[in-house]
Amino acid sequence: MSLFDLPAESPDPGDRRSSSPRRKSGAGASRGSRAAARPDSGDDGPPVPSGVLGVGELTERIAGQLLGLGRLAVEGEISALKRAGSGHVYFSLKDARASLSCAIWRSRVGQALRFDLQDGQQVVCHGRMDVYAPRGSYSLIVERVEPRGLGEMLARLERLKKELAALGWFDRKRPLPVRPRRVGLVTSRDADALRDFLRTRSLRWPGYPVRLCHTRVQGPGAADEIAHAIARLDDGSVDVICVVRGGGSIEDLWAFNERVVAEAVHRCSVPVISGVGHESDTTLIDWVADHRAHTPTNAAEQAFPDRGAWLERLERAEAYLESAIQRHLRVREEALRRLAARPSLRSAAGLLRRPLERLAAQERRLVAGWQQVAADRQRRLDALEVRLSRSSPQARLATLAARLQAVGPRLEQAMRQRCQAAHARLQAQERVLQAISPLAVLGRGYSLVERIEEGGTARGVVRDAATLEPGDAVRITLARGRTVARVETIEPLDPSAASATDSAGEEDSPR
Repeated sequence: MSLFDLPAESPDPGDRRSSSPRRKSGAGASRGSRAAARPDSGDDGPPVPSGVLGVGELTERIAGQLLGLGRLAVEGEISALKRAGSGHVYFSLKDARASLSCAIWRSRVGQALRFDLQDGQQVVCHGRMDVYAPRGSYSLIVERVEPRGLGEMLARLERLKKELAALGWFDRKRPLPVRPRRVGLVTSRDADALRDFLRTRSLRWPGYPVRLCHTRVQGPGAADEIAHAIARLDDGSVDVICVVRGGGSIEDLWAFNERVVAEAVHRCSVPVISGVGHESDTTLIDWVADHRAHTPTNAAEQAFPDRGAWLERLERAEAYLESAIQRHLRVREEALRRLAARPSLRSAAGLLRRPLERLAAQERRLVAGWQQVAADRQRRLDALEVRLSRSSPQARLATLAARLQAVGPRLEQAMRQRCQAAHARLQAQERVLQAISPLAVLGRGYSLVERIEEGGTARGVVRDAATLEPGDAVRITLARGRTVARVETIEPLDPSAASATDSAGEEDSPR
């Protein structure tokens, strides 16, 4: 039987009244201890010697010393785990050197245990020491149990904070919409946080649109469910998302320290309000969210507009608008009175007098302008007429005729002179041609002899009689006419006569 398996007649440790007799001090406690030490004989028994402690007194002193230790955190391994029918949980916490009895009263089981205890687990137990006087044993009254890996989890959380801070995930703080169309809410429908949130909603603006996405807020897999719920709400139907949960231990809130939740908040396209735990609780989502609320109630206060404040603003605006309209109307009425006092507005003639005067002035300026334009156009037309008369074809023909009459005799004389000069040059060239013409040589008695072939074609001029043979046909060209003859005989000439003849031929040859 375990240390804290109390007998049936012992007081219930769940109501903590069992420890009250053991926590008394002073003479009363000492008398009680002595009375418990003596048999129930009806007499006082032998007196206790001075300086000797009774068992009860010693137990009370030990209990006082243990209570003076205050709240403790003890680490060890779970063993001899037992759940009593009364609802209490008993186990031993041991290490390599010692063993310590522990108890969790029924009234504290729900708050102390956030996970299932098993033999062999390494845990840290938070609580106070207590003494059970009837047995003279001490134990640790446990108020909270943490898994031993919590320190490593916190160290990992710090490393994750530094990583996300370096990525800039903590720097984005978007403003909240003044009056969102709908507020998204991520929490458990069975949690007190939902009731606090909706109660605050009813106080600030009853019936304001809220879209709830139910999810677990603690335990294995809760982080993935929270991230999925945030992503589901981020579909354009809400203008702000609130992630809320009530207070609890660090193990209870650990789902909000996971990276998957922080990433879902960072990816959210609308502002996110984190209302996890109480004011002293800080989780990773509080750093990544756009706004941090101390409690779910404070998250609702930030998300929902205050209907009373809005109505007050509307009333003030209504009063200001009414005052502005009245002031504007008074200004307009005063202006209307001033206009009505003007003489020009007292009758229709007065209203039309100034426009008619302006119209008459405009007419005079228009007539004067057109007259000036017509005069300018007439002057330009006269000037163009003069220029046109000077440049008419008849005037140009008369001028050209006069010039032609002036240059006609000069042109005739120049042509006559040019013809006489050309005639003189032609006569000179004629005399030269006559001097060198072959006909002139023939006229002095010479003739031109050419050999004729059978077809009647002349082969060339005969210069040497030796080239001819009797019977050859020759054509003889004279100064006047031609004749065809046939060679009868060939007579050679005297050489001296031949030389003289050659010399005479060279002199008479054309140059």
